[in-house]
Amino acid sequence: MRVRVRSGVVVAVMAQVALAVTAALPQIAAAQDASAAPAPVAAPAAAAGPGNVERGKAISYTCLGCHGVPGYKNAYPNYSVPKLEGQHSEYIVIALQAYRSGERSHMTMHSQASTLTDQDMADIAAFFAGKPLSPNPASAPKPPDAAQVCVACHGPDGVGITPQYPSLAGQHEDYIERAIHDYKKGGRKNPIMATFASQIKDADIGVIAKYYAQRAPSLQTESRPSTILTAGKDH
Repeated sequence: MRVRVRSGVVVAVMAQVALAVTAALPQIAAAQDASAAPAPVAAPAAAAGPGNVERGKAISYTCLGCHGVPGYKNAYPNYSVPKLEGQHSEYIVIALQAYRSGERSHMTMHSQASTLTDQDMADIAAFFAGKPLSPNPASAPKPPDAAQVCVACHGPDGVGITPQYPSLAGQHEDYIERAIHDYKKGGRKNPIMATFASQIKDADIGVIAKYYAQRAPSLQTESRPSTILTAGKDH
């Protein structure tokens, strides 16, 4: 008698378990489907739009501390900070991205560029570039033989032939020299420029820099609000 009672209890419990499992099957299947579904993909970051000059001016106060002072020099090693007014804005963005990524080695510029979004860079570049220099190759004298390797990209007049190539007309002579040395020695890792720079003899670097520094119309230093550093200087 006791065996029959126990058997009946076991059967009843097993029946209840079976019913519970059957009832839960839809939820189990749904959970499995959800786990098998691919995770949602984050939307890509929005591409930078056209540069906004006014916003660029508003966020360029740190940049102007060096690039807004005529004749200002990098402390160590000692060379002139580049002029940016009249430069291609697209090139300025490329340069900032290279400092941010470490492709160009410069601690201060890396620190500054690392705080900027691509849109910030586009806005700052638009502000500094202003009206880019216009090419006028007929106005330039015959470049020296040492500069022939540069003419294909930077033109005989020092105006970059595409917006991605920098204009060199009127740039500081010592800055051009420093840039070429950096490409030769790996401080700047652009493979195209490294290839061209490797062909330039050390004795010819000064010749190239002097030629392009003398070209006009020239790049200029962007003006900044008057401060103790700029008082009395011609902007």
